[in-house]
Amino acid sequence: MEVDGGFGENQERQMVNSIDGLVWKVDDMKRLHRFLVLGCESPTYYIEERQLGMENATAILNLLRDGKGVQVVNDIRQYSIEGRTVKQNPIMFALALCARRGDLTTKRRAYEVLPEVCRIPTHLFMFIDYCQTFSSLNGQQTTGWGRAHRNAIKKWYISNSKKDPMRLATNITKYQKRGGWSHRDVARLMHLKPDGQDVCEELRVMMKYVVQGWKEVREVYFRPGTDVPHMNTEEGTNKVLQFLRVVENVKGMTAEHESEVVEFINNYNLVREHIPTQCLNSFEVWRALLTRMPMKAMIRNLGKMTSVGLLNERNQIPVDMVCNKLRDLRMLKNARIHPFDVLVALKIYMDGHGDKGKLTWTPNEDILKALEEAFYFSFKHVESTGKRYLLAIDVSGSMSYVGCAGTPCITPRVASAAMSMVVAKTESDHHFVAFSDRIIPLMIDQDMTLDEVMGAMALIPMGGTDCALPMLYAIENKLEVDVFVVYTDCETRTVTMQPSAALKRYREHSGISDAKLIVVAMTSNGFTIADPDDPGMFDIAGFDSAAPQVMREFILGNI
Repeated sequence: MEVDGGFGENQERQMVNSIDGLVWKVDDMKRLHRFLVLGCESPTYYIEERQLGMENATAILNLLRDGKGVQVVNDIRQYSIEGRTVKQNPIMFALALCARRGDLTTKRRAYEVLPEVCRIPTHLFMFIDYCQTFSSLNGQQTTGWGRAHRNAIKKWYISNSKKDPMRLATNITKYQKRGGWSHRDVARLMHLKPDGQDVCEELRVMMKYVVQGWKEVREVYFRPGTDVPHMNTEEGTNKVLQFLRVVENVKGMTAEHESEVVEFINNYNLVREHIPTQCLNSFEVWRALLTRMPMKAMIRNLGKMTSVGLLNERNQIPVDMVCNKLRDLRMLKNARIHPFDVLVALKIYMDGHGDKGKLTWTPNEDILKALEEAFYFSFKHVESTGKRYLLAIDVSGSMSYVGCAGTPCITPRVASAAMSMVVAKTESDHHFVAFSDRIIPLMIDQDMTLDEVMGAMALIPMGGTDCALPMLYAIENKLEVDVFVVYTDCETRTVTMQPSAALKRYREHSGISDAKLIVVAMTSNGFTIADPDDPGMFDIAGFDSAAPQVMREFILGNI
């Protein structure tokens, strides 16, 4: 049932929810946006990977039936190129659904944006796999490789080869197989004609390489018995040929060929994925890789580089290189490094081992110090949402017992302290409270360190977690709040009233009709508190480095 919300003709309509309260109705377009960011249409972000099926696509199918397919595709493109999604699976799922179930105009638009949305081969393989799955549903006996589909996939390779052939060659050799698909499989199904007028010579070489192999390429393009291409080979084609030759040569190399591998890395910009496993215990190989390694890859490989001896106290030059990058504010900003990303890297590096595998290392003190500094530096790049916050933090002993689901190296207590610091340092209007047998004000300011915030939390007596209390506390103290965030370790108790009822009561008392509530259960794999028809409520099950971005999207009203 829909009713007038009483906020004027220009406001959205409201509806009665499951507890007889008025909430803003969530339309299919908003559910689409939820799906693109979260991988589900419900207001819950699940840390664990969940299989996507047609039951997740109700909103998309509704929009396609309503003739809004082109708008759906345009939103998919926007969310993808702006980097607003947590994982790529929902984006590729939605785009493939538009390409398979949309009207003719929608299908054309879906294939038109394919090169922008599928930026690397992994994305392309994912899209192709979803398309094939949708084609086989409802008993249809078809592979889904019709003319429009084949032409769109061809266009992906052709446009990328024209834009930057060396980048395409790198990606083809870096991402050779993903999800059961390979470039060889795709090439044979899309029927790319080598003599096509849109096919440049560089792409012809790459397609021959993925379909027929290096031996055939060598016989056609190189002088017999040499590593020199034929005289009539153009410069661009020659670069691709030499790059493929190096990639093939490196495949067969061992630790004994260390100097050659290093030379190839330096001269041909090979990346870690090109290097065979038997060469990845080499000090010199990692030193060569480090020179051009992007920030996120560098942070991810600090343990490995330390384990091979590259980042110990005797090798100050590479250590200084890493530390200087970690202290570079511009690089941190350009890499979109969130404080929580750095905190996770710091904790893993400090522990001297990863969450999985047998790799161990002795942490370098200079790198530990640089990571700690990067943690505080990275706050400078978190943009304010301009909202008024009340953070309610569970201070029970269990918050320190186990790690967060999705980030086992970080306990819920540390994660909640770090996220409190983000709000304290970036938002000008905020309140902090702690849960014990009652709500107790918690003093956190922007100048406090992580240890100081943890110390302040430790002084609060332990108690239960009732998600309704923050809203009731705000009513009692006449606080103006746009966003309530509750951090706890696992599912919360309902003692006073349902959180959705408490949020409704706060909205009525404060006049802030769009006040929001986020409940973060950091060790849970699944729970439901949020009303799916209330765009002001949101759940997070677990906690990982993507969770802060998801929370921001919700707070800003994008999901």
